[in-house]
Amino acid sequence: MVAPSNIIAGSIVWVEDPEVAWIDGEVKEIKGEKITVKCTSGKLVVRKTSNVYPKDPEFPPSGVDDMTKLAYLHEPGVLQNLRCRFDINEIYTYTGGILIAINPFQRLPHLYENRVMEKYKGANVGELSPHPFAIADSAYRQMIKEQISQAILVSGESGAGKTESTKMLMQYLAFMGGRNNNTGERSVEQKVLESNPVLEAFGNAKTVRNNNSSRFGKFVEIQFDGRGRISGAAIRTYLLERSRVCQVSDPERNYHCFYMLCAAPPEDVEKFKVGNPRTFHYLNQSNCFELDVLDDSKEYLETKRAMDIVGINQAEQEAIFRVVAAILHLGNVEFVKGKKTDGAEPKDDKSRLHLKTAADLFMCDEKSLEDSLCKRVIVTRGDRITKSLDPATAAISRDALAKIVYSKLFDWLVQKINISIGQDLESKFLIGVLDIYGFESFKTNSFEQFCINLTNEKLQQHFNQHVFKMEQEEYKKEQIDWSYIEFVDNQDILDLVEKKPGGIIALLDEACMFPRSTHETFAEKLYQTFKDHKRFVKPKLSRTDFTICHYAGDVTYQTELFLEKNKDLVVPEHQALLNASKCSFVSSLFPPLPEETSKSSKFSSIATGFKQQLQSLLETLNATEPHYVRCIKPNNALKPGIFENNNILQQLRCGGVMEAIRISTAGFPSRKMFREFINRFSILAPEVLNGSYNDVAASKRILEKSNLSGYQVGKTKVFLRAGQMAELDARRGAVLGVSAIVIQRKVRAYLSRRHFILLRLSSIKLQAFCRGQAGRHQYARMRRAAACLNIQKHSRKFLARKAYKNLYFSSVTIQAGIRGMIARDKLLLRKQMRAVTVIQSQCRRFLASHHYLRLKKAAITTQCAWRGKLARRELRNIRMIRLPRKPGALLEANTKLEKQVEELTWELNEDATSYIKEVPVIDNEFMVKLTAENEQLKKQTSLEERLKQASEAEMKIIELKTAMQRLEEKISDMETEDKILRQKALQSAPSRKMSPQSSFASSTAQLNSGPSKRFGREDSRMRRSKIELPQFFGIFCHLGFSQEKPVAAFTIYKCLVHWRTLEAERTSVFDNLIQMIGSSLEKQDDNDHMAYWLSNTSALLFLLQSSLKSSAAAQKPPAPTSFFWMTQKKIYGIIRDNLKKDLSLLLSCCIQVPRASKGTAFKTFEESEKVDSSPACHWQRIIESLNKHLSTLKEIFFLVRRECCTFSNGQYVKYGLAELELWCAQVTEEYAGSSWGELKHTRQAVAFLDPNSTNQYVIQR
Repeated sequence: MVAPSNIIAGSIVWVEDPEVAWIDGEVKEIKGEKITVKCTSGKLVVRKTSNVYPKDPEFPPSGVDDMTKLAYLHEPGVLQNLRCRFDINEIYTYTGGILIAINPFQRLPHLYENRVMEKYKGANVGELSPHPFAIADSAYRQMIKEQISQAILVSGESGAGKTESTKMLMQYLAFMGGRNNNTGERSVEQKVLESNPVLEAFGNAKTVRNNNSSRFGKFVEIQFDGRGRISGAAIRTYLLERSRVCQVSDPERNYHCFYMLCAAPPEDVEKFKVGNPRTFHYLNQSNCFELDVLDDSKEYLETKRAMDIVGINQAEQEAIFRVVAAILHLGNVEFVKGKKTDGAEPKDDKSRLHLKTAADLFMCDEKSLEDSLCKRVIVTRGDRITKSLDPATAAISRDALAKIVYSKLFDWLVQKINISIGQDLESKFLIGVLDIYGFESFKTNSFEQFCINLTNEKLQQHFNQHVFKMEQEEYKKEQIDWSYIEFVDNQDILDLVEKKPGGIIALLDEACMFPRSTHETFAEKLYQTFKDHKRFVKPKLSRTDFTICHYAGDVTYQTELFLEKNKDLVVPEHQALLNASKCSFVSSLFPPLPEETSKSSKFSSIATGFKQQLQSLLETLNATEPHYVRCIKPNNALKPGIFENNNILQQLRCGGVMEAIRISTAGFPSRKMFREFINRFSILAPEVLNGSYNDVAASKRILEKSNLSGYQVGKTKVFLRAGQMAELDARRGAVLGVSAIVIQRKVRAYLSRRHFILLRLSSIKLQAFCRGQAGRHQYARMRRAAACLNIQKHSRKFLARKAYKNLYFSSVTIQAGIRGMIARDKLLLRKQMRAVTVIQSQCRRFLASHHYLRLKKAAITTQCAWRGKLARRELRNIRMIRLPRKPGALLEANTKLEKQVEELTWELNEDATSYIKEVPVIDNEFMVKLTAENEQLKKQTSLEERLKQASEAEMKIIELKTAMQRLEEKISDMETEDKILRQKALQSAPSRKMSPQSSFASSTAQLNSGPSKRFGREDSRMRRSKIELPQFFGIFCHLGFSQEKPVAAFTIYKCLVHWRTLEAERTSVFDNLIQMIGSSLEKQDDNDHMAYWLSNTSALLFLLQSSLKSSAAAQKPPAPTSFFWMTQKKIYGIIRDNLKKDLSLLLSCCIQVPRASKGTAFKTFEESEKVDSSPACHWQRIIESLNKHLSTLKEIFFLVRRECCTFSNGQYVKYGLAELELWCAQVTEEYAGSSWGELKHTRQAVAFLDPNSTNQYVIQR
């Protein structure tokens, strides 16, 4: 499309516009290569001469039905013609032999009635208005006449009406070659159309521009017999986009069937184990999961209904969706490097769950599926080597399995549909209807767009050859010379892409074969190889992209995913695994491979396979006579009456229509019938109208007089080169311009004289009126001036008086307000001074009174404390004097004390290793004295008296120990308090006004001299004890357990933490706790009560040890921990003794029952116990006693909790177990029995707690 160089000012031209693509306007000015145009929208634009195209001033309002008849064959002319015809519902237009169909998005039933088919029957293309029936009729008659198969190529975007156009074509072919159908059976075109929902569900997906884009090519064969009757049909599919199964770009979607299955009814979702599509890796790579115009749940039911129609039974449907669900779960299997081997293995339990689910859906072995993904078997000469794959290679193997399964499933669906339609393998001829995706150019273009655009380049070359052939036939028909016409070909682009070796596809396959290749190295290889190629461009702002100059425009491709999407591994393990599936449907998809191909996996290029399928399609098309239908979508809103210029122009370019126009432009684009040419351009040679010239001679005379060259005169038309029609229009316009100038001169002279006469008469009348009006205006101005002076005088007087009054009243008001404010401030100051005096007097009185009461209270408290201390000391002296001396009891007490000394010594040794020292609580001198007295009393007293005295001595020793601990704590408390009081006294001495608290502290500090210092400390300690102790009174009853923990222990511990008792250096709270716990243990016969306090003391011991652990290294351990440890052992001994006492009585009864059953002893026992006389009764009571004791110990589970499982306890228990083992070895099995075997689990637990154990691996675990 070359812009003419003879555009002059005043010409009507087309210029580019960003909103409407092209807009017409009038040329206002021409300056060299710049043309100023005033558009019809009112804008004034400046464009280059090469970007401006002439507009036909005689363009018919309804357009032309064949765009080769346009005077100017260029983009704006084509667009204007299509719009004019679209506005009058003429949706079909020819471009030579090509039919352009614009989707009206509304029903036009009058175009497709049977009478319309009758009208087109036998008519040549061009005789009637454009219609798909004309294309179908031409293909059918050419097939019958020339005995050659035909092909109708229907292309366009989804939504452009391809399905409707295909339906119309098959409807007409069925009308021409169909049989009479009186049985009610569906026709062939009905069966083909009913299969569309199935193919769209598994072959269509959302792309950037289209929500329902076909990602495969479909070739529908209508088969005919020798008489021209339809004998069958078949659907051939080409170039399925397999890589979309595993990689999806945002905002596109995967194939519709995946989302339909996720939106299926709940029972199907549960059956196939699917759910939200966001949880599947193959679907969540894009953020688009739902479509506004598509309901996946309804589409799922429609797809199943379509499957029923095409003959897919319920079992096959279930198997199909099982395979789809298995692919989704297969995508969620992730791999990591194995811990035991270098090979890959499932990442976590979630990946293993998806792997198991996929194996269940495939009905194959889970382990075999994992091995097929993570391992490869390499077959060598007489040997098979199993190789573990790394995680990245395992992921590639997973994706390869998913793609091959989906591809096999799609092929099976097409085969099933062909069986349902019924194809004739012995047909003579066929008419094929090809429905394939169009040219794509998005913001981000990947491997899929590269393959699709290669397909369109191939089809465009086929299309160009066909259009050029039609041009040649037209020239031959008109008998003109056409030998010098050049043919525009795109073979250089095809060589750039598919040339072998050296093409882009060959370089891509080469990069895929090397494991270390990346998209950067692939892009660098492309830059080096094609740096001088005119169709290959390297973008400036990217290091990995490349641009190809296609016929429809430049497209920039991103190479990031080229290598991954091109890899299609053929893995024999996958084939063997699915061939062995228990599901017959899955196994039928994967028949056994030949032996030579099943030895090892090999790389297969998707691009190479794509090219082979494309070559097969072109071979099929080359064997037929092609016809073309280009479907156009007028708007993206899919609404009638909207014609978007930019959208349609893009589709015309991608559909090859503009390329066909470019081919026509290379020859003779402008063609006019002789009569039309003479009527338009006879003004250039007026002599041709005198009747002495025929049409041919007149046309030649006009062309000769115009001095044109290169034109051709045919039998019925005049053929003009590109730009010659514009030149003739310019000459015609120049002649008309000269004539117009003469007419304008005469008309302007007449109009000017008439205008002058009217102007003179009007001026005379206007002057008279103006003079009168000026006088009246002058008088009115004088009156207004006098009135203004009078008004100004009175106004100024009024304003001045008003201003004075306002100033006077304002000053008076301000003075009164200021004087009142001063008086009020004075009154307020007097009130404040009086109030301050009263407050100071009351505060001083209160402080003096409060200080006096504090001193009085402190003195009374000190006196009471000192008197109490003296009384307690006197009471202890009296008890010591009255203490009986019994040697036997003292002897037994001495024995127990020696045992305690040994235990305490062992514990001290244990604590010494942890750098913790305990405070000695035993008076050694007193112990020596007691031991000497014991030796003397052994010889003086009897056994009965010794026992009694021993028990009393034992209690006395415990009390002495407790008293010594209390004395030590009291001494430390008194020293601490003394230090604190001294510090407070020093701090408060300089202050004049002391608070009540500081006054009391100073008064207390003054009592430190002499005996009163200790009395004050004792009083402070007694007062704090009285405050703290009552809060424990409600705790020392049986409160039970909460969440399997003793309530009393944790309550006491929380109280100690809250009071911050554990932070103090000395405290008497533990003395009170020890006394109360000792008083609670008086019920020694109640095992439940004793067990409960055993649990409390154990828990409290653990909590205190854990709280004081941080300070144990620097300080001595607190005495209460030792006491709780001793109390715990004592309680446990009491429980053990109670159990022995209960069992000994029952065992004696069991032993005496057989002997006493005949005497009176049995009767006495029966009378006393009142139980059954059977011997089993006593054993039953033994079991009940043991069960009761066991349940009691189970409740105090706290003893065997985690705090007891320490390394120190482990050593202690290990020492005891060693003693037991020695004893079991010394005695015979007759006495020991299986007692050592019963301690098996205890020994295992101790082995874990032994830090010297050699089984370090077990300890670490």
